[in-house]
Amino acid sequence: MKRPEKLQLSRADGEALRTRLAGDTLTAADRCVLDHVLQWYFWLLFALQEATFSLKRLRVMVFGEKPKKRQEPSTAPQDSAEGASGAQAPGDRAPAATEGRPGHGRRGAQAYSGATRMECRHEELTAGERCPVCGRGRLYRIEPGVEMRLDGHALLSAVRYVLEKFRCSACGQVFTAAAPAEAGADKYSPRARAVLVLGRYYLGVPLYRLEGYQAMVGVPVSDATQWDQIERVADCVYPVFEQLQTLAAQGEVIYQDDTHVRILSLIGENRQAQAEGAPAERTGMYTTALVVQQSAQTICLYFAGRAHAGENLEALLTRREADQGTPIVMSDALAANTADEAALIRCHCLAHGRRKFSELEEVWPEECAVVIEALKQVFDHEEEARVQQMNAIERLAYHQAYSGPIMEALKQWLDTQIDERLVEPNSSLGKAIAYLRGHWETLTRFLQVERAPLDTNIVERALKLIIRQRKNSLFYATEYSAYIASMLTSLIATCLHAGVNALEYLVALQEHRPAVFGDPAAWLPWNYHTNLAPP
Repeated sequence: MKRPEKLQLSRADGEALRTRLAGDTLTAADRCVLDHVLQWYFWLLFALQEATFSLKRLRVMVFGEKPKKRQEPSTAPQDSAEGASGAQAPGDRAPAATEGRPGHGRRGAQAYSGATRMECRHEELTAGERCPVCGRGRLYRIEPGVEMRLDGHALLSAVRYVLEKFRCSACGQVFTAAAPAEAGADKYSPRARAVLVLGRYYLGVPLYRLEGYQAMVGVPVSDATQWDQIERVADCVYPVFEQLQTLAAQGEVIYQDDTHVRILSLIGENRQAQAEGAPAERTGMYTTALVVQQSAQTICLYFAGRAHAGENLEALLTRREADQGTPIVMSDALAANTADEAALIRCHCLAHGRRKFSELEEVWPEECAVVIEALKQVFDHEEEARVQQMNAIERLAYHQAYSGPIMEALKQWLDTQIDERLVEPNSSLGKAIAYLRGHWETLTRFLQVERAPLDTNIVERALKLIIRQRKNSLFYATEYSAYIASMLTSLIATCLHAGVNALEYLVALQEHRPAVFGDPAAWLPWNYHTNLAPP
């Protein structure tokens, strides 16, 4: 809303105006003054709302958002279960009530898949013996009991092998005992290297901090040595990373997002260009996350450098085979996510649109409640489709029958707010409405295209691994170290989605390096077990 022109009105002039207003003797000049006063009134009201919104955002940033209960909207769009045609989803399945999340009970023994199994025999009794209590029956085995014990170690532990030696008194020849086979030939085992990788790129522990920790527990390992061992792991796994990129390029649904990153070598280039007075072509640095659903597998890829998410996506799709069809790409509406849009089906995140209204709910509660409640029903339908394990065709028909009427009614409500000037277009609420209206086609792609997602939650969760590293380590030294981080984090995140033990996987890739280089497609997280030698 544009700021009105300044109004000069003394107290005496104001009192005289009020007197003429009470006596119904207003002049044309008086009416102009009153009109100007009303303009200032509405502008101040608008400015106050925007200031309140800004203060709320500042409070949320500092103290976090308080949980609150939302009242039912008085004017909500038409309920989704009622359509003009009475259409029903496959099987006439109506939206079910969302069940509560399970509580936080004790973990069962089966959750400890990495635990060492120890068989404990009874100290005195065996099967077939007489019962020591009644003396009549005989004992037989039943399901064994299970108890868990957890121990603690340093991330890296050390074993000192003391090798006995003999020297001949005549010739001086020295005879040394051989180290056991399990000692291996290298000082650092494949498992030790894999632990360093997970500590750095999953836990996000900086190498200098791990150096201090290891020294404290009596197993010192310098940060430079740690980096050398991490490089050895990267040398064994990069063919798999390349294979994952080739597979991801054939994906059906691709989620993309990025976050900022600091790479010291690139920062140095920026400063040098600035000192020389030559404007740099690009100064920004990003880590892009691409989460790809390819058949039954989910692949996570990270790329760090000057390229933004759209450029990294375009580079990945250059590997796509011509007969694979058009991929579905989900992102937020930032321009940095834009790629060759003609070569893909673009979807935009509905949760981002909802979030804009959640932030404004305290300032405009009634208007925001209409949008939030409508989108809540749509997300409830998506959850129901997931619980019912609907296939792509059933899910699309289900959303068209139940979510379609909701979104149509919401669109009409949004148009009414702007067309009838019920909302100031330049206010925060007006801009939130404009976001939904401006991206309506891509926001509602799930009503038109099979498998089209509703939000970018999966890729935002994937970025947390990178953000954790950034919060702990602040930067990468070079583009090379950023590439190593991206590659190893990609494998770790893909293992997480595949339900694979990332530690055992990284160990296997090191121990079978020639086979990995010979056929990397046989050493992906979800199929590498079939290529391991039997124990």
